[in-house]
Amino acid sequence: MGKIREKIYDWKNRLQDRHMLTIVVVTIIVIVAMGLYIYKRERDYRQMAENNYNMAFFELVDYVQNVETYLAKSLISSTPEHGAETLTHVWREANLAQSYLARLPIGSNELANTSKFLNQVSDYSFTLSRKNINNENLTQEDLGNLEQLHDYSLELSNTLNQLSADMNEGRIKWGELEQKAGSVFATEVSNISQDSFDTLEENFHEYAGLIYDGAFSEHLTSVEKKGLTGENISEEQARKITEEYYGTDKIEEITSQGLSENTDMPSYSFLVTLKNKQTANISISQKGGHIVYANSNREVGDRTISYERADELGKEFLQSKNFPNMEETYYLEEEGILTINYAYAQDSTQGKVIMYPDLIKLKIALDNGEILGIETTGYLNCHSERQIPEVKISSEQAKQNLNPNLNIESEKLVYIPTQFKTEIFCWEFKGKVKDTEFLVYINAETGKEEDVLVIKDTPNGILTM
Repeated sequence: MGKIREKIYDWKNRLQDRHMLTIVVVTIIVIVAMGLYIYKRERDYRQMAENNYNMAFFELVDYVQNVETYLAKSLISSTPEHGAETLTHVWREANLAQSYLARLPIGSNELANTSKFLNQVSDYSFTLSRKNINNENLTQEDLGNLEQLHDYSLELSNTLNQLSADMNEGRIKWGELEQKAGSVFATEVSNISQDSFDTLEENFHEYAGLIYDGAFSEHLTSVEKKGLTGENISEEQARKITEEYYGTDKIEEITSQGLSENTDMPSYSFLVTLKNKQTANISISQKGGHIVYANSNREVGDRTISYERADELGKEFLQSKNFPNMEETYYLEEEGILTINYAYAQDSTQGKVIMYPDLIKLKIALDNGEILGIETTGYLNCHSERQIPEVKISSEQAKQNLNPNLNIESEKLVYIPTQFKTEIFCWEFKGKVKDTEFLVYINAETGKEEDVLVIKDTPNGILTM
């Protein structure tokens, strides 16, 4: 006991030595600094990992939604050419979804069914696309399998959307997801039975890849802007057009932001301060003095105007700005503002023909019907009076090329744009297969199926994909 007491006194005396005290203090500071450094490194690492997981997850959500959309389109495609293109999209999107799924910190055993589902969607769609490439139509059994895969993909997409909402609201974090989400996925995908996969696997084959040799024409790289008519104007003339657009009595100040020359459509831009303290941006094309873009933002009050009334006000506004014969197509409502897409309708001996390339978008406030914004790029790029050809494929003949499961609700003649900046004269058929709505476009001159769109009726509006 005495020896212990002596050691304690000895240690106390040594601490009283200034040199020894300095060493101890420095040691403590070094230990604390190292601890803080290690903690910061671990925190930065966790944050980096969190960011990577978030990126992978949201990419997964997007690709699974694409798989669902393209599988829906594959159910309605009635020609081998379009079917091959759609199924190739399924194959690619499912592969990408699987690669991002593998990056998530969730046990592979728990996600085995999900991974297997994506893999076999990819393989099966590729197999059917090869069948289409060989100019074979899909059988009823093929379509039945695709319908089943679409149902499963819709379930998976809904689950991912719920997980996304949980993460955005902080109910699930990646540390928790590592323990919990596997069971969520496994439960949701348990509907995919082994028997279903065994049936599909009989049709799988080895593959090496696809090579596309798409059509291309040199003149399409510099398409004439058909709606951009008139002579070049000065900045002062553009300022006067701005005054006419908003009304001189409503403007407090106009500030020029110069001419943007190195763009697809050279334009004069102005910042407009209105007397009601709203600010607005407007862009006027140098050629012809056309309104390319105008937008103002404000707090929108309670809704007092219906969609139908807003559409009427939109058409009246377009008529007053020298955009006649515009018809609404699709719309989106967000935070009290309705954005409506209008397309030009040209009269012909065969009735009205909707020109989808000639597109104008309007933003309309639903509290008082004020037009908050306009965008006319599509119209200025494409608008002209077309020489509409005679319909060579009647409506009844075109219907024979539709999927027999499509319940047709409406039909009309339209022009649709292509990825090559050309236009195709088509019959547009709107219809349903089960609860999914589609737009199918059949060439009015050849009878070929040109495109299929899925209609999404969301809480905020009607969109197409």
